[in-house]
Amino acid sequence: MAFPSYVAGCIHYFRVPRCYWRDRLLKILAGGPNAIQIYVPWNVHNPQPEMYNFSGENDLVAFIKMAQEIGLLVIVRAGPYICAERDFGGIPAWILRENGSVVTRTMDPGYIKPVSKWLAVLLPLLQPLLYANGGPVIMVQVENEYGSYFACDWSYLHWLRKQFVEYLGKDVVLFTVDGGRDKYLKCGKVEGIYATIDFGPENLTDRFEAQRRWEPKGPLVNSEFYCGWFDAWGESHKGKTTDIITKTLDKMLEMKANVALFMYHGGTNFGYMNGANYYDKGYKKHPPGFYPQLTSYDFDAPITEAGDVTDKYIAIRTVIAKHLKIPNVAIPLNTQKYAYGDVEMNLVTTVPGLLTMLTPAGPIKSRFPLSMEQVKQNYGFILYRHKCKVNYGSVTLSAPGIRDRGYVMVNEVPQGILIRELQTSLVVTAYKGQYLDILVENQGRINYRIMNNNRKGLIENVTLSGAIPQPWAIYPLDFDGLNYIALAEWTKTSPPWPSRSFYKEFMTPSVYLGYFNIPKHTGFPTDTFIKLDGWYKGQVFVNNFNLGRYWPEAGPQRTLYVPACILKTKPEQNVIMVLELENAPCNHDGATSSSCKVTFVDKPHLNGPYLVDPELHVGSPRLIVYMSSFIHFKYDWTWYLLLVVLVAVTILSTRRSFWRKLRIKVIGKR
Repeated sequence: MAFPSYVAGCIHYFRVPRCYWRDRLLKILAGGPNAIQIYVPWNVHNPQPEMYNFSGENDLVAFIKMAQEIGLLVIVRAGPYICAERDFGGIPAWILRENGSVVTRTMDPGYIKPVSKWLAVLLPLLQPLLYANGGPVIMVQVENEYGSYFACDWSYLHWLRKQFVEYLGKDVVLFTVDGGRDKYLKCGKVEGIYATIDFGPENLTDRFEAQRRWEPKGPLVNSEFYCGWFDAWGESHKGKTTDIITKTLDKMLEMKANVALFMYHGGTNFGYMNGANYYDKGYKKHPPGFYPQLTSYDFDAPITEAGDVTDKYIAIRTVIAKHLKIPNVAIPLNTQKYAYGDVEMNLVTTVPGLLTMLTPAGPIKSRFPLSMEQVKQNYGFILYRHKCKVNYGSVTLSAPGIRDRGYVMVNEVPQGILIRELQTSLVVTAYKGQYLDILVENQGRINYRIMNNNRKGLIENVTLSGAIPQPWAIYPLDFDGLNYIALAEWTKTSPPWPSRSFYKEFMTPSVYLGYFNIPKHTGFPTDTFIKLDGWYKGQVFVNNFNLGRYWPEAGPQRTLYVPACILKTKPEQNVIMVLELENAPCNHDGATSSSCKVTFVDKPHLNGPYLVDPELHVGSPRLIVYMSSFIHFKYDWTWYLLLVVLVAVTILSTRRSFWRKLRIKVIGKR
């Protein structure tokens, strides 16, 4: 079946609050695209086995019908794997519960069985929405960029094709997407499915020639023309200039190619749903290591994270108008933004002090640590507790299986941070009867290339001085479900202050509350951005809505987007909860602190300072990204001595007399 020519704007409904779906779709229509392209994230709609969610913010059918009502065609990328810089590439974490070694995207029974059940739910929902049935869906993608995956399991791809045809019928264009090179199309192309490619503003002739070699007939299709790029913590803010985007787009449309602008509107990784990339030492395009992605998915797109039209939007609209008839509709106004100002934050208590509220069912007792998936927790935080049976005096705690970041405490006193592959051991002192706690943050599962062994928490045994401590009490922590009223009452009980580490660089992870009202003169809530200057790393919630992760110490993101529809008008108060993991800008000795605050501003700051230059292809800078402080130097005084020497040499190097005297001493006075 043929499909209409299109220019599509890529948008992810699961990254946009439902209250803004119509606004964003209208802006796409006014910008020139005649279609949208969407992913369907399996892990959002199927969060637990046999549990499906297609309502509220996850109402896929309603979103597609809204697009049709507005006048847009729809291209659906149905997966089951989607990448999308999403946790596990959209695959639900629970498939790792029974077997952490499941090989995804192959005929592995541990993967195929849940995929089969998922497709039996998803595809019948899409079938009435197909173009042939009067709906807006003109194309459906099978899998995603499979040619970039190591497995190259053609039996899996053919099995998927059979499933899609069985549920959708033959009156639909099925397609694949792969990089525009032969090495990707070799394993990505599937007989009976139309092969398309993706690429950014580069040599489009070479790319389309590659598509032609594998798909001799039919339209040229760039299914992901990159208008920008995504960001990772600790790296510079990425983007692509408007000029190169518009020039390449113009050339593709002159060639009568079909193009999907990726992303046209990026949105936000609310909650814990960001993905991560992992680069091994053999990958030449990026320094090796684990790189979790930001909360913001702005992508330097034509429409910003907060829904604002940009100069790039106008320039792209001008190019599209040269080739397609643009609807005669006004561009919707940008939503109003408001700076609500400073909000004082007050300590509730430490995370260990809240365990009864965070894990109301009580801990899971186990001889050895279990992963998050094994205790039926998919995302967020988990705490492992061991009661010491003997004294440990300055011994090495080793956790090679830390996934991804662990905060080590002894009786709530911070000892240091464990970091995946970078800092997997540290020196601790603990005595018989004391509690050794490891609070682990799941920073997002790998979503591209090397995706297997993707369990989180502690996935291997911990050792103390070479011995394996046992047993453990395991606390899956539910910060999303905390009752703010109960937390406010807790503050009246004079909870203990957070403890500080020996060198004062860390504090016990703690929870804070703050309150603010919408000013009378504004009349109604508006979009805003929360800024956490002075805070180190953690999670922010507003009115029980999980905004996502903050990490200004790593950068480049300095603010988090707060959509108006989660805010409340008077007489109701808005409640902010901050989970700070490392160091808050607050006094914890009873004195007030003017810096113990968060600030609501009316402009985003996504291009802030970052701790590591990604061009430095060396190991040491990667340590700093994940430490937020120089904790790596903490355990050996020789590091301090070396640091002092380096500082002294740097200062002296500015003095010409120093180098003159050194030269005289070394080579002699002439």
